[in-house]
Amino acid sequence: AGAVACVSRIRYPVRAARAVMERSGHVLFVAAGAEAFAEAAGLEMVAPDYFSTEARREQLRCALAANATLLDHDGAAMTARATQTGVRPDAQSGAQTGTTPLDENRKFGTVGAVALDAQGNLAAATSTGGLTNKLAGRVGDTPLIGAGNYADNRTAAVSCTGTGEMFMRTVAAYDVCARMAYGGQSLEAAAHELVMTSLPMIGGSGGLIAVDAKGNICLPFNSEGMYRGFARVGEALQTAIYR
Repeated sequence: AGAVACVSRIRYPVRAARAVMERSGHVLFVAAGAEAFAEAAGLEMVAPDYFSTEARREQLRCALAANATLLDHDGAAMTARATQTGVRPDAQSGAQTGTTPLDENRKFGTVGAVALDAQGNLAAATSTGGLTNKLAGRVGDTPLIGAGNYADNRTAAVSCTGTGEMFMRTVAAYDVCARMAYGGQSLEAAAHELVMTSLPMIGGSGGLIAVDAKGNICLPFNSEGMYRGFARVGEALQTAIYR
């Protein structure tokens, strides 16, 4: 396992996370130390403003105007509505006008992947920009092994997306594997119980992608939609957004 957090100069943070896993005796590096490690490992570094785009700045302006902290896909949809209507929506009432809940052309946020290779090895990788308008210093579930990301050859590989604080409180990614290892549940049963029961009980919104040691795939979510897809060798790529 390897992870980095609170970084702003590493062009591909997930590569830095892999470098931590493969080239150090540690699991998690943060801030300046993480960036120094990545640079020493020969990874590409950029200026912080490389990650600043007009689309993301507009999301932040919308969130600030609504005095809200938003999941990335909510921020994208809010920006799209404001652009179409000329009026910033009321984040408290959840008003939506003129666009789909998840705007297909303006998706930003967590990117995750899980894989099972020909030798039976399972792996998971997750990268995120975090919440829009989050407080400085906040760390989400993504770099916390077992919360937003986990893999175990005996059970499954899991990558999560959603309200990170709730995924941390439930240790979501590990919980799926624990239900399988200690409770004998199938991947589908374990993932469904977590996403549809455990997370909603504490206000958790989002979902996960997972593959188990037998190649079974599960992509549950309790939100309005979740950008997702899967591929098997020799078969056509499958993608979806809504149910």
